[in-house]
This record gives sequence, structure tokens and C-alpha cells, in this order.
Amino acid sequence: MKRILWDVDTQVDFMEPSGKLYVPNARDVAPAMERLVDAARAARLVHVASADDHELTDPEISDTPDFRNTYPRHCLRGTRGAEKILETKQRDPLPLSLVPFPPSLIPGLVAGKREILLLKKNFDVFTNPNTDALLGVLDPDEIVVFGVATDVCDDAAIRGFLQRGRRVLFVEDAASGLDEARTSACTTAWRDQGVQFATVEEVVASLG
Repeated sequence: MKRILWDVDTQVDFMEPSGKLYVPNARDVAPAMERLVDAARAARLVHVASADDHELTDPEISDTPDFRNTYPRHCLRGTRGAEKILETKQRDPLPLSLVPFPPSLIPGLVAGKREILLLKKNFDVFTNPNTDALLGVLDPDEIVVFGVATDVCDDAAIRGFLQRGRRVLFVEDAASGLDEARTSACTTAWRDQGVQFATVEEVVASLG
């Protein structure tokens, strides 16, 4: 079975208590994330990471956020808060920004690449015009998803995968949500739509 690891927004502003938009308990699950990334690296799985790449003019950034469609300043381009944490940092990623590549060029760009970084200005990774083409080229049998926040960017990514008929495995103990009730509603909806759930221990064992 062809699997890929999908790492959602494990950036300093979300993952560190000092970050601009810290996700509760995110720091506590960072070691589990590291174990998952290390196991995927050892197994030579493709590691796709999404990352917010904001500027002050982005519609999502607001001084009066509603925490649904708008959020406080976070992951601003060039700041430490936009960097990935050390536990999940990619060594030599291929960055795909919002500049759309002709889909016919994507296979050549990603050939032989094990780490790919998808930059975005919205919580939905599919707003990057290269995401669909990348997913088509990688064509995984299963997408192993982890990261933050469960009820925002994880949810948008997983709903996008399901809409495209992809099989998803969510790593519960390598993720954290912003709002407990909303997180519970998301995970319940995913289960109803066929998303499988696993622990880091189970995923690592399956890769060994």
C-alpha cells in the first residue's frame, strides 16, 4: 500500500506556548509528531507539509478575529513564528507556493523528492493551486494526517481529501485542536465518513 505522511501546519506560532496563535496542548504532542516524522523518514515515505505563509493584507488576518474565518496575526512571512518546529522540520523540501505550475510540470518537479512544502494563505490547503496536481501525481492509497489545529486546518485538509475520494488515516495523539467541542464534532463527522484513526505507536509499528 502506497502511503504518504501529511503534516498540517506544525509551525512555531501554533506549536509553541509563546506563539501568536498557540493551539492548546500542541507542545505536549510535539514528541509524538517527531517520532512519526522520524519513522516516515526511515521508511522513505513522502512527507508533505502544509504551512501558513501570511502577510498582513491576507483576508484571514484580523485585529478583531472571529476564530472561524479570521484569526489574529500569525505565521507572518519571514518571522520565526512561520518556521516549522524542530521536531517536524524538513531537511530539503521542495516548496510549492501559490504560483500555479502547469499540472504537466508537477511530475518532473516532485520526481525523487521525499519532502514537499505547500505554502498557503488560507486554512484550506486546497487553496494552493498546486495541491490537487500534487495529490494526483503522488496518488497515495492512504494519507496519514497529523498536525494542528484538528478543528481548523486538519479538518479542511481531511474534508478536501474525502471529497476527492482519498483514504485517510488520522493520527490522534499527534494532533491538537483549538476548541474542544468543535474538535469533537469534526472527529465524529470524519468517522462517519470513513476516516480511520490510529496512534503514533500503531503507525510506527506498521512502518517497521
